[in-house]
Amino acid sequence: MLAIDGPAAVDWDSIAAETANALTARDLAVKQIDMREHLAAWPDILDLTASATLRDDPDFAPLSQAGLADFFTGLPEPDASPDAVTVVIGPGAALVAHHVLWYADLPKRYAEAALTAGTGRNLGQPAGTGPGTTRRLFYIDWPVLDRHRDHLIDDVDLWLDTQDLRAPAWLDGPTLRTALADLSARPFRTRPTFNTTSWGGHWAQRQLGFNPEAPNTALGYELIAPESGILVGNTGSARVEIPLQALVAQHPEAVLGRSVHTTFGTSFPIRFDYLDTVGGGNLSVHCHPQPDYMHQVFGWPYTQHETYYMMVGGADRRVFLGLRDDADLEAFRRDADRAVHDGVPFHVERYVQTFPAHQHQLFLIPAGTPHGSGEGNVVLEISATPYLYSLRFYDWLRSDAEGRQRPVHVGHAFTNLDTGRAGDAVARDLVQQPRTVRSGDGWHEDVIGRLPEMFFEVRRVELAPDAIAEDTTGHGFHVLNVVEGDGIALETEHGHRYDLAYAETLTVPAAVRSYRVRGLGAGKVRYVKALVP
Repeated sequence: MLAIDGPAAVDWDSIAAETANALTARDLAVKQIDMREHLAAWPDILDLTASATLRDDPDFAPLSQAGLADFFTGLPEPDASPDAVTVVIGPGAALVAHHVLWYADLPKRYAEAALTAGTGRNLGQPAGTGPGTTRRLFYIDWPVLDRHRDHLIDDVDLWLDTQDLRAPAWLDGPTLRTALADLSARPFRTRPTFNTTSWGGHWAQRQLGFNPEAPNTALGYELIAPESGILVGNTGSARVEIPLQALVAQHPEAVLGRSVHTTFGTSFPIRFDYLDTVGGGNLSVHCHPQPDYMHQVFGWPYTQHETYYMMVGGADRRVFLGLRDDADLEAFRRDADRAVHDGVPFHVERYVQTFPAHQHQLFLIPAGTPHGSGEGNVVLEISATPYLYSLRFYDWLRSDAEGRQRPVHVGHAFTNLDTGRAGDAVARDLVQQPRTVRSGDGWHEDVIGRLPEMFFEVRRVELAPDAIAEDTTGHGFHVLNVVEGDGIALETEHGHRYDLAYAETLTVPAAVRSYRVRGLGAGKVRYVKALVP
């Protein structure tokens, strides 16, 4: 009894055919059971995952708490056969009694790309029921499938990476778990990806060489725990991509630290990404949910505080941030509604302040603060992990690739607007100046962003050539990114070394404890460090 489980986006028809062919080639009889044939009716799945709170919302849904077993009318109960291999395939296969368990994985970016292209379907959705939606993918399919996968890791006998079905790569179960244990105690880098969107720029194409054939490189996912993966293997040979979330679920205390694990469970709470508008357009002016709203309406236990670190900018570029002292909120709401419903543009600067986007300035963006990056910037966004809740006040009447007006969420946005900090208080609290907290021979470390209501803080370390900064993770993890210079070499007390180049991000798990950093190249180097104090 072989169960082959995995996410809905996997090419299950090919998996079934190739597995049957391989077994038949070894003179083994094959019986196959396809879990997709045992799914509940689509209207029943829609009812199961419907939300009374956001039932008619076109863009958002609460994070689903359903179990994968709830998607089936009943689970098959096959008998083991002495003269055949019974293969159960598809999402939920592990719910059926089995002797051997394989997990066929496909990174989440493939599912999102398929749905965006109109070729993908959602978990449990049969053909002929219309296109799949990213709304269901983000808020229903992924949470359900992630919980199911994380529950299986201890029992997986083989992890199969199906990105290239002509040459799949795999790890056996013991090697998978050994690799995860090893990663939990050493620095690691997650695989970066860049996506295209309507406001995107070209910095990552020109500076970093990503996606040269794409229309732009708007969103750079450096470290986003729900989607990021880690490549295991050697360059030039077969490599397997493992979800970061699987690592955190297996070793939460080693990766996060005890206190962070106590507070956040198995959710890695900080993310790093890029917003590239060089040669593109302004981001929307938006905010993120207030903590109670995030919990009660969207189902996340913590909210989406953010910061903008300006990798590229200038005095002639701008960041939208915080309300003006004289903002007329009723007029703001009227203008926002007219833009959505009647296509009437307005000057959002009448209500929201702008600041010069000086290179290396950090802007703090607590939940509820209206904000957005202007054209010509590269923002390193250092933020809390929730990342799908941009509540837009205004998006410049912009259209998506299909010519439809991009979603704007005036109701959600104004419900969550923080009106308590405006005018001069925005500059005082959210545009902070560096304060040195540690220093040594040829280096110093500054706090560049800290607020009582935000659970993480951002620091920056500057190293002169040949200087070495000693550090320790203490009771939590660190995330580093090189923001100036050639790069850094990081060495741990256990002998692990990682060379990190400009614009790259590195996670240092709590279990690393003591480490040292020195700059690479002949000039000074600066890197930022995010942590949960």
